[in-house]
Amino acid sequence: MLFLLVLSAASNGYDGSMMNGLQALTTWQEYFGHPERKPNLFGVYNAIQNIGSILGLPLAPIVADRYGRRAGVFVGCCILIVASILQGAAQNAGMFIASRGLIGFGLSFSLLASPILISELAYPTFRAPFTALFSTQWYLGAIFAAWTTFGTFRMRTNWGWRIPSLLQCVPSLIQVALIWFLPESPRWNIANGQTDKAVDFIAKYHCEGDAHDPLIAAEIDEIQQAIDADRSNKTTTYRSLFSTAANRRRMNLVIALGIFCQWSGTGLISFYLTLTLKGIGITEAKWQTLINGIMQVYNFVVAVGGAMLIERVGRRRLFLTSCVGMALSFTAWTICSATYTQSSHTWDPACLAANDGDKNSCPALDANKHAGRAVIAFIFLVQFFFNIAMNPLCGAYAVEILPYSLRSKGMMVMNFTISAASMFNQYINPIAILAIEWKYYIVFCIFIAFEGVYIYLYLIETRGPNGPLSLEEIAALFEGPFRWGFQKSPHQESTHAEGFISEKEGKSGAVHYIEDGEGSVESLRR
Repeated sequence: MLFLLVLSAASNGYDGSMMNGLQALTTWQEYFGHPERKPNLFGVYNAIQNIGSILGLPLAPIVADRYGRRAGVFVGCCILIVASILQGAAQNAGMFIASRGLIGFGLSFSLLASPILISELAYPTFRAPFTALFSTQWYLGAIFAAWTTFGTFRMRTNWGWRIPSLLQCVPSLIQVALIWFLPESPRWNIANGQTDKAVDFIAKYHCEGDAHDPLIAAEIDEIQQAIDADRSNKTTTYRSLFSTAANRRRMNLVIALGIFCQWSGTGLISFYLTLTLKGIGITEAKWQTLINGIMQVYNFVVAVGGAMLIERVGRRRLFLTSCVGMALSFTAWTICSATYTQSSHTWDPACLAANDGDKNSCPALDANKHAGRAVIAFIFLVQFFFNIAMNPLCGAYAVEILPYSLRSKGMMVMNFTISAASMFNQYINPIAILAIEWKYYIVFCIFIAFEGVYIYLYLIETRGPNGPLSLEEIAALFEGPFRWGFQKSPHQESTHAEGFISEKEGKSGAVHYIEDGEGSVESLRR
């Protein structure tokens, strides 16, 4: 059931991998006047998708909150279908770029609503893995796109790039056809006076059809208390995201993770793998598209494995392992790239003549080929450490630390941060790579080290001592006095003598929950 929602991430992944593949296709290069030789314009082809996403983000939470999570997915997919058709039918660079902007606009709706609906439908025990799996499906779409372009690069007509462009709408077509067969979020139903539908959902999917299970009343009561507390305050606005210390703590992490998942250097691989491979002498489209295809399959396997480890290993440990591994691997990648570049002095005259003197399109005859091969190995290693945490966890962690009243708006801020950081990367990366080559990689080495320090200091573990926590319990972890991320989590105070859940209203959607050791909140995790 939830697999339908992860197709939103697959659509996004298809886009990035498709652009990687199109850059290697001669037919695409020639049709659009070799944009890869014009760094300023080249960056626009990728960055425009995120510009469109930013324009759509203010509207996305309005649709998801007012009309339901399913409506948000539906609207986004309809827009993406139209945009994909326009992209495949593009007659010039302007039409191609405009259609990509419209793709980003549509993705802003589906990428916001889908993970929220997953988190609100999933049983607490499986919520974190399922939400993390949403992000990993970026690679499912990437695999589809990579192997599509590998298959079409041999075509000598414009269908070599038009077919991959048109196929981008396939995941959205599936979602449009099936989304209304999916249940609506029980939290949204309760918030909009449709409690009976929420009861039916919890009975069917959380209690194996037992309408008399006490878990139903406990779960409904917990959700209702959270929503009532939110409504007892003023209407939630974007200012509410930063109006209390607890909310500021949450949003600091949400924004930081949005930046980290884009500025860990993997944008060089996701959107400009062709340029990176040309930098180590791999200039043939066959090898570029083949490496892209193999890498996406590898990424998918590793990311799914990382998602499955969340409840077993914990968020902090996965994040810190990811940062340390990426920092070491990226440093080695930089050193090998420098060695290859500095050993390159002679290029094939015939190749230079055929490419208007562009050395980036020709392999160096005297380069250190061992260093070049090592770069490929370290790229795969960087991807391994990125995918065990940054890919599956950034969005999943953000969804679970935001209380109901702030969830849509908070995720909008995260998606805005991701789009802005990605847009910067997509525009600047080709310019920087062509201008200063391997020296640009040093920036990412330093920034990844900073990520590790930040996560060590501020990221709070949200795995409970006895298993997964409900979304409402996780919200309570951020209330109270400030504490460092590395300090032991003082779990919510328990009172064994009384079976109760107490709740205290806070400003702007901040709610405190206190659980008893054997009471009803604990029963939600039985």
